[in-house]
Amino acid sequence: MKNVLLISIFSLLLGCSDDEVGDVSLGFLTTKDIKVSVFVDPIVTGVTCHIANIEADLDFADPSDGAIACRQTGVMSPEMIDQIDKSKSGEVVFKKSKSILFKSLKIRRIFDASSQTLMYVSYSTKETSGSYKHSLSTVPLWGTQAYQAKEAE
Repeated sequence: MKNVLLISIFSLLLGCSDDEVGDVSLGFLTTKDIKVSVFVDPIVTGVTCHIANIEADLDFADPSDGAIACRQTGVMSPEMIDQIDKSKSGEVVFKKSKSILFKSLKIRRIFDASSQTLMYVSYSTKETSGSYKHSLSTVPLWGTQAYQAKEAE
């Protein structure tokens, strides 16, 4: 009984976040809500993402479904783009625990050099109903200081 109480308190504390900007109730008789959080890219600080996912207050794990939308909200410079990981797998720029048993929500930034676009992939690290839940948002560099025109061949 004591362990269940401690786990419940710990789970509720994990749900408390200063990056939360929205909270949508899914109904009167449910403990599940859609939480909307804001995330600013730590390197390309001119990009802001909003992440929506379901949090279940009294469960040991939150559902894996989620959505992401990212937009340019400030300056994006060539120096910022020079600092990011440009490998095909990109880099994890955000991580949030979604259960007490190793499930998390991650956001990975990937750079598409051919279209000069930043891609932000939001995904769950645990398979649910035969699928890993994921969502994608893109931020083009076109029209910003960070855009680098292709050199003539």
